[in-house]
Amino acid sequence: MATNTQEQQSQAGRHQEVGHKSLLQSDALYQQYILETSVYPREPEPMKELRELTAKHPWNLMTTSADEGQFLNMLLKLINAKNTMEIGVYTGYSLLATALALPDDGKILAMDINRENYELGLPVIQKAGVAHKIDFKEGPAMPALDQLVEDEKNHGSFDFVFVDADKDNYINYHKRLIELVKVGGLIGYDNTLWNGSVVAPPDAPLRKYVRYYRDFVLELNKALAADPRIEICMLPVGDGITLCRRVK
Repeated sequence: MATNTQEQQSQAGRHQEVGHKSLLQSDALYQQYILETSVYPREPEPMKELRELTAKHPWNLMTTSADEGQFLNMLLKLINAKNTMEIGVYTGYSLLATALALPDDGKILAMDINRENYELGLPVIQKAGVAHKIDFKEGPAMPALDQLVEDEKNHGSFDFVFVDADKDNYINYHKRLIELVKVGGLIGYDNTLWNGSVVAPPDAPLRKYVRYYRDFVLELNKALAADPRIEICMLPVGDGITLCRRVK
């Protein structure tokens, strides 16, 4: 009995610690049921390989969760996405989920400040036969977005955009992306529940980086809720993802 109590307390402590990837309050529900029953058995082999490779990286917390990868893959198929963009790539797990969902002539403009991390996962992407769909650009996304916005032929040209990058720039990204995504297209902002810290009291024991970016996430969430150009849906998948459908 004592052992079971200690295990329950350990699980509770693990979920209270800011930084846990899943917002669900039960490891049994998330890891043993959702992942083992629904996600891992249907995970494409290249995504499994890249997930396991990324798990060995010291910054592995930055990767997209497997259930979110599954969600993105199905979402892109449902909307028949063909021309997409990803801001924040890391080793490419969500990028691979996207590439596998797109038709053979689909395209992804992928941007990240770190090519080394992307190249860690690139061999897996190449082996999966989808590297030709990806146009990777190293460097800050803002100048590239400004350049895209300057050319009117890019306006409304993207079916889907996924943003999982520097939270302090999310609002700046949104100001540009709303011009680039088509009416009826989607923008997905990752980490919009920010480890649950969005409802944490002021004196909560948050990690330094979580506390720093929380205000930017809160600012974004408020701005998206008030933006009449989009419909929104905030989902507790992974670390929270907000889907924005451009309506005008």
